[in-house]
Amino acid sequence: MLVKNMRSLIHANFLFLAVLFSQFVFAQAIIPRAPDVAATSYILIDATTGHIIVEENADEPLPPASLTKIMTAYIAVEEILNGNLGLSDNVHISEKAWRMEGSKMFVGVDTQVSVEDLLRGIIIQSGNDASVAIAEHIAGSEDAFADMMNQYAEVLGMSSSFFMNASGLDTELYYNTMSARDLATLAEATIARHGDFYPMYAEREFTYNNIRQSNRNTLLFRDRNVDGMKTGWTDAAGFCLVASAERDGMRLISVVMGTASEEARAIETQKLLTYGFRYFETHKLYDADQVLASVPVYAGERDTVDIGIEQEVYITIPRGQGEAMTASVDVDQLIEAPIEDRQPMGVVNVMLEDELLFSGDVVSMHPVAEGGMLKRFVDWVSLMFNDSL
Repeated sequence: MLVKNMRSLIHANFLFLAVLFSQFVFAQAIIPRAPDVAATSYILIDATTGHIIVEENADEPLPPASLTKIMTAYIAVEEILNGNLGLSDNVHISEKAWRMEGSKMFVGVDTQVSVEDLLRGIIIQSGNDASVAIAEHIAGSEDAFADMMNQYAEVLGMSSSFFMNASGLDTELYYNTMSARDLATLAEATIARHGDFYPMYAEREFTYNNIRQSNRNTLLFRDRNVDGMKTGWTDAAGFCLVASAERDGMRLISVVMGTASEEARAIETQKLLTYGFRYFETHKLYDADQVLASVPVYAGERDTVDIGIEQEVYITIPRGQGEAMTASVDVDQLIEAPIEDRQPMGVVNVMLEDELLFSGDVVSMHPVAEGGMLKRFVDWVSLMFNDSL
């Protein structure tokens, strides 16, 4: 049996075209501190990597007002994707839905409204009536739908959220709670899972029952990079906004909660988005099934095995620092056949200065069968006289 647990460090200068190594001197990226944001709680993340660029009180459970409706719409779309609901399905409007206060889609009592219209009423017009109508249609009652909301929150890992209604309206007795981090998680899941429906969040207006209403997300009218998502306001919540924007292949999600006015939530959100786009970038490290190295194999039908990464890998880095990263692959010094396809072989580490940006498994990209008796004997003799092992 060959010795298998000795370790060696293999420098991966083949990692990606932009990587140069530490024998060169690179300028340190200069990034100013994050902007001051006048909000009770906020967060800014890279939607592709999940990297948190800025956060403050991001785990504090707060009343989300109509940001609740992102979850309401999320569940409705999940029901569509699961085949339980259709865009053309008609929904009966109950008296409870029709009587809802606050922002409305202005549906009529005892009328039939399509699921597609209700979705737009929820997303664009922030209709409390539309939210209750879709909740009752899906779950039978708004209370039962709130149970679904809490179950979905648990599945998504939204640990600071609790729902008691589908609209986000506060009452004297209760209100929903969500954290900025949970809202970012929900927005990220919406964008990733509901690509065919997400463009609704960018629509600037919707007309129903001959009543035209503009999207309350004013950034849709100010910033061409912004394509969603949702506003909210109540006395308890203040003015809130979840926004998403894409520029040069980078998508950011920002959440601000508890700002002082409609204008303030737009201004504070714009601060976060500008900071993220100006000083950071989404960088692709690897393609799926990218080969990183070819390493020696002993006692095999082949003398080498290709090792690499199975999945695409993206990271968030300071803008312009792609060439300053270094990479190394740590594998067994002695690798013995047989080797299975996709067998774990070691770890790749990517560094920027002294910061570990990524650490992931490397696997064999193909199998290597055990060699014949003569091949195994030749390799054994070779090892006996190899002083470096």
